[in-house]
Amino acid sequence: MDDDLLSDPQDGTVHTLTVAPSQAGLRLDRWLAESLPDLSRSRLQALIDQGALRSADAMVESASRKIKAGETYLLSVPRPEPATPLAQHIALDIVYEDEDLIVIDKPAGLVVHPAPGSPDSTLVNALLHHCAGSLSGIGGVKRPGIVHRIDKDTSGLLVVAKHDRAHHGLAAQFAEHSIERVYNAVVWGVPLPRHGQVEGPIGRNPADRKKMAIVGGGKPALTYFRVIDAFGDYASLVECRLATGRTHQIRVHMTSIGHPLVGDQLYGKGRHKGRAPEPAKSLLTAFPRQALHARTLGFEHPISSKKLLFESNIPKDFNELVNSLKGT
Repeated sequence: MDDDLLSDPQDGTVHTLTVAPSQAGLRLDRWLAESLPDLSRSRLQALIDQGALRSADAMVESASRKIKAGETYLLSVPRPEPATPLAQHIALDIVYEDEDLIVIDKPAGLVVHPAPGSPDSTLVNALLHHCAGSLSGIGGVKRPGIVHRIDKDTSGLLVVAKHDRAHHGLAAQFAEHSIERVYNAVVWGVPLPRHGQVEGPIGRNPADRKKMAIVGGGKPALTYFRVIDAFGDYASLVECRLATGRTHQIRVHMTSIGHPLVGDQLYGKGRHKGRAPEPAKSLLTAFPRQALHARTLGFEHPISSKKLLFESNIPKDFNELVNSLKGT
């Protein structure tokens, strides 16, 4: 396979690709993905749908066609478009960064992605400012590749891709559930037994679309937990390991076994408060967010294949809550 690059400052890059004899018979989309690893298969499919691929002066419309030795294809990849969210200067706690990805220790209160009710001042806005000049485009747009999210009021670690190839590699690991993710949580009550697993498919709650729930037909979800410390019988510090990664997974699973997270206004409001003596009851009810922190994040670097493992310090508010409970 030959790949000659022609660059036009207005139109982007044109890849000229010729099929080698050993590649004859492959599907077109598979061959393109192998030949251009910096572009994901979904991005290549979108380019084909946009009429960006030509062969012998004819537009190619089918990504499933079988290629033949000696065929030459021209793929026009336009310049990445500017991102719709505005770049904003917001301080970030950067744990690790290279040309492919960035690992952030997100504070509680910071929304990850713009959405109704949070149009700006999000992590994406901050990354667009911080990474200006180093984003080569995700899906043809100059934006950070959000591979996974943690809730606004959850603190801790998350990884973001800077280009399509890194995004595709990280997304594959999340899909395979090979990412190591460990959370600390303060929950109402003390789970018995003190270690175990919660397994239950998670989907949208049919009675309240703002909430998730264990429902038939939901996506498979598995959480491992163990009690780190117990505060009487009214609260405990728990470690949760994700075998899968579903929306609100820990919050839903711990609630399902009768131990919702302290401060969780969506799933745990009003639970167990009568069991806690003063001053512990006041400490627990006053905690302003779900007591959940993404402490550990481990994955294989999508480009170098190096194993990476990161640990986040427990944030001040979470630590103060735990220490205060120990003293009650």
